[in-house]
Parts: sequence; C-alpha cells; structure tokens
Amino acid sequence: MILDCAGRPLDLSQPQVMGILNVTPDSFSDGGSYQRLERALARAREMVAEGATLIDIGGESTRPGADAVSVTEELERVIPVVEAVARELPVVVSVDTSKPEVMAAAAAAGAGLINDVYALRQPGAMAAAAASGLTVCLMHMQGEPRSMQSAPSYTDVIAEVATFLQDRRAAALAAGIAAEKILLDPGFGFGKQLEHNLRLLAHLAELSHLGAPLLVGVSRKSMFGALLGRSVHERLYGSLAAAVLAASQGAAVLRVHDVAATVDALKVVTAVRGA
Repeated sequence: MILDCAGRPLDLSQPQVMGILNVTPDSFSDGGSYQRLERALARAREMVAEGATLIDIGGESTRPGADAVSVTEELERVIPVVEAVARELPVVVSVDTSKPEVMAAAAAAGAGLINDVYALRQPGAMAAAAASGLTVCLMHMQGEPRSMQSAPSYTDVIAEVATFLQDRRAAALAAGIAAEKILLDPGFGFGKQLEHNLRLLAHLAELSHLGAPLLVGVSRKSMFGALLGRSVHERLYGSLAAAVLAASQGAAVLRVHDVAATVDALKVVTAVRGA
C-alpha cells in the first residue's frame, strides 16, 4: 500500500519509521531539547539521515500532568518547524496536534499527516482534518492526557480499543476523509496500565484487520520503566523489542525517538519476511 501524504508517498509494504520531534519544554523524554528552530531542524536532518521517512512535530506535551498550551503558543512553536522541515527534507511531515487551528495552519505550511491523540474528537477537529485533505492518524485514549493514568480500567482491552478505533474510522469516513488516508493507533500508554499495554502488544495482529494500517508508538514508554526498572533514557532495548514485536504483527509505522537503532531492527524484520 502506498500512503499519499500531501504528494509525498509512503510505501507501507514494509515498516516505516516516524521520528519524534517535540518542540516543547516539558515532553517526558526530550522536553526543552528542540525548542529553537535551528536545533529542531538539525535533529530532523539527523533522523532523516538515520532512515526516518516521517517526522512527527509536536508542540504540546501529552504526558500526565503536563500544562495545557494555547492555540497561539502551539502555532508559534510548531508552524516554523513544519515549514522548515517540509521545505528542506524529502520526508513526510506529521503534526502531532488536536487543535483544528493548528491542523489547518500545518497543512498550509507543508504537513502531510495529522497525528491526533484525541482521534479528531475535539470541537472542530474532524471538520478541519477533512478540509485539509491530509492523511490522519486516529489514536485510542481512555480519559484525558493529564489524568489518563490515574485509574484506567478495561473489561477487555483488545475488544474495547478495536471498537473505539472502528467507530472513529467510521466517523472519519462519514466526514469525507478517504479510507486510504486513515491510520489507526492503539495508543500504548494512553490510559493504560502495564498489563493493558502488554496485552495489546501480544494481540496487536487482531487490530491489524480494522481496515487501516497501524501506527504504533512504544518508544521509551513508562511500561518499560515498570517492567525493567529503567529510567526514560535507558529504555532503548525494551523499545526495540516492542517495535520488532509490533512490526512482526503488522504495524506499518513505528513512532520512535531512537531512529537509527529502530531502522536496523526493522530491516531484520523485513528481511525475515522476505525469506
């Protein structure tokens, strides 16, 4: 399958790597590292050189307890970076936002994908995404980012995530977003405890039949802190293991911090498939 992201094609016949570029002061892993345009662009260049085919630019942290960001502030953080990356690099530019104003401005600035943790449920977001003509990623989340980890609960996490994603895909189709412009994300770590994340990863193949390619983000997540007792910058090996498990079950896009290592790991997955 070839995913069209504003004229920049993405071949999903093999797993692709989305590099994370947070232009925020408070993201859980790299907050404050790339707030200046020059540093953000340098990091984007580095990730593309390492093999990233998408760069996901975010201007508001979704970690538990993070402060809300105004529309104006998010636009000021994100749009110059979107413009610079889209202008300079041959890569799909993704904007990690839930705000319709940011979606519209990012589309005008050269973005090719809208990556929304709220799955276009915020007021005006669905209409803005449909009007942009961009590819969208719809993510499952139980609760709200700032309180989602307080007490997440499921009867059957696989079934509940699948139903949510099916419903959001149907809503996107009804709004005029083409089926071939939809990605789905089970939302590892978003309103989920360790046991929920592990079960999702163990049964990810069951979600790969929902009618859209899967995007998976497990990089450096707190699940590895709970499982391995590792700090956020010591979670590479756990993240790679999870990325390989996800790709082997059909994940089309892996959203990661550590691009070079993940690209190598996924080359092994692709080679084994080809054998």
